[in-house]
This record gives sequence, C-alpha cells and structure tokens, in this order.
Amino acid sequence: MMSEVLAASGGVKQVICISWGTKYGAPFINRLYGMVKRNITPPFTFTCFTDNRADLNPEILCEDLPPLDVEKMPVNTLGIWPKGRLWGPRLGNLKGPVLFLDLDLVIVSSLDPFFAVGGPDDVVLSRNQTTPFERLGQTSLFRFPVGKLAPLQEKFRADPQGVADKYRFEQRFVTRNAPGGAKFFSRRWVLHFKQDCRWSWPLNYLFAPRLPASAKVVLFPRGFHPQFAIEGRYGGKGPTVSPMYHISHMFDRSRRGKRSLARYLRQYIRPAPWVAEHWRE
Repeated sequence: MMSEVLAASGGVKQVICISWGTKYGAPFINRLYGMVKRNITPPFTFTCFTDNRADLNPEILCEDLPPLDVEKMPVNTLGIWPKGRLWGPRLGNLKGPVLFLDLDLVIVSSLDPFFAVGGPDDVVLSRNQTTPFERLGQTSLFRFPVGKLAPLQEKFRADPQGVADKYRFEQRFVTRNAPGGAKFFSRRWVLHFKQDCRWSWPLNYLFAPRLPASAKVVLFPRGFHPQFAIEGRYGGKGPTVSPMYHISHMFDRSRRGKRSLARYLRQYIRPAPWVAEHWRE
C-alpha cells in the first residue's frame, strides 16, 4: 500500500507536528525533526504548525496554526483538544496523507512502515496501550488524509464542551468518529514507556528500562518527558537517586508523600541511556 499512499501525496512522505504556547517549543521541535530525518527514507517533508518560529531548524517547514474558531475551549477535560486545529479542510500547502507526531515522543526505528499500512484515504492510528480492552486509537501518532477529519472539526466546533464531556479524550473522539472507520498500526510498533519499557518491582531496581526490539516509536505519558527517563526520575521531580537510597527512604513520608508503600516501590526507574541516544537533534 505504500506506493498508493505516497502517490496520493506526490510521492513524498509528509510528517507534521503542532506546537502552541511555551510548554515545549523549539528544543522539542528540533529534536523531533532530527529523529524523523534519521529514521525516514527520503523524499519527505516535516511541517510544524506553530505560533512561534523562533530558534527552529531552518530545514523545518513552518506554517501558522490553522484556525479552529472556537470561542471557549473545553474545561475540566483530559483531552488535548487544540489538536483539532489539524482536522480542518486545509493544512497549509499539504495534500493527501500526513503522519502526525507528538512533540514528546522518541523515534527509535524507521518510520517508513507507517506509510505502508492501509490506503491513502484511511485514518490509521497507533493503538492506545492504557485501555487494552477498548478498541481505542492513540493520536500521539496517527496518519490521515488532509481534510478527511473536517466533519469532526465541525462537530467539535458546534459543541466543544459537550464533545469533550462525552469522549473525554480527543483520541476517543477521532477513533469513534473517523469517516469510514479507523484502522490501526501494529501494537508492537508504538510503545508506552511506563507500560512497555520499565521493569516491574523488584526488577526496576536492578535493570535499566528496556527497549523492545519491535519498537519504532516510544510514547511518554503527559508530564513525563524523555529527559526524566534519561536521568532516572520516575515522577520528574527531585534528583536522581540510587536504588538503595530510594529503598532506604521507603518509610520517609517527606519522600513518599501519600503514596502507598507498594506504589512507592513500583515508581522507581534507573536511568535509560537508550532514550538519550535517540532523543537528540
């Protein structure tokens, strides 16, 4: 199917991302571009839709944030609903299938296979790892034809809070409402760092997080940046500590907080050097 998908985009693999505000910015965008460039067979394009182009690699194609025309975005929701800007009928000068990537993921192998699943008119999502019993997609990495999701944007614009309340996550909204239905990439290609890479207790004290051979992309849960995995900081707070230090403070309420003893022991990781190897410009 790759030839059909690429034919629909002029023979070019089109990769996109989106950035707004100050949470991520140029360092994350530049790293993502570097990882894409090392793990894709040309020709390809990398387009960032952003409200701030400062300090970006000049090889990155930049476009303004697409309009969404929503007066009030949903509140008290877990979904990243500003991604809905990408669901409109146009995305700059792009046409045909595009592969969307979140800014905080880590690419560890070739992206080429993501252009070989399904046809050019398909919406293809990575599988959501946190809900294994639900047929749910993950929009941290997914492919869609420009304009195909326009009906979803219209539905969201008509009742942003109602849609968010019903679906909670934008990925559930896309999975359930993709025109023609959603298809999925292999579950083994897109992994979740905390679920698929870290060891369970007590092995988490003995071994660094692993990188399964099947992985092409590793996702990081919201608020847990790849840098925390590199340093061995499970919660992203406080300094890196040795296994013995962590264990010896299991009864220290100032460190353990409200966590149960079992949860405290589970929530430890050793530094993961392979993350630093891949997560770079």
